[in-house]
Amino acid sequence: MRFTWCSPSREATASFIDEYAKRFAEDGFAPWTAVLAAEDRVVGWGGLNRDPHAPHWGVEVTYFIDRSCWGRGLATELVRASLSHAFRELRLPEVGAFVRPENHASARVLAKAGFARIRFVPELERDAFAISSEIWDGTP
Repeated sequence: MRFTWCSPSREATASFIDEYAKRFAEDGFAPWTAVLAAEDRVVGWGGLNRDPHAPHWGVEVTYFIDRSCWGRGLATELVRASLSHAFRELRLPEVGAFVRPENHASARVLAKAGFARIRFVPELERDAFAISSEIWDGTP
C-alpha cells in the first residue's frame, strides 16, 4: 500500500466502508470485494467508485490487490470487469483513474485496459488517466 492510503485502524476502515456505502446509495455502484475463487479467500477490493471525500474527481476505477497475488493479472481482470460494468450496464461516458508516477505496474494495468494518461495532478501527486465508452474495446 505504499502508493495509496492505508487505514490506520479498524474504526477508520469501518468509517471508510460506511462512506462508500452511502455513495453506493447515491451512485448505484461502489468498489467490489476481490475474491480469489481457487482459494476462496479475499485478496483485495476495487472497481468503480466516486471518492466520498472528493466526488468532484468523477467516476474512477481503483484496485488494491494483496501483494501475494501480484503478477497474476487480477488487477487487470478487475479493471476490465469494471469497465464492462461502467459502459455496458451503467452507460457511463467515461471512467478515470489516478496513479502515482512511480507506480509503473499500476500504469501498465491501466494501459492494458485502454486508458490514456491525461495529465499530472499536482494536488493529488498522481497522474490522471481516462477512458471513454467510445474508445473502449469491449474486452471484459
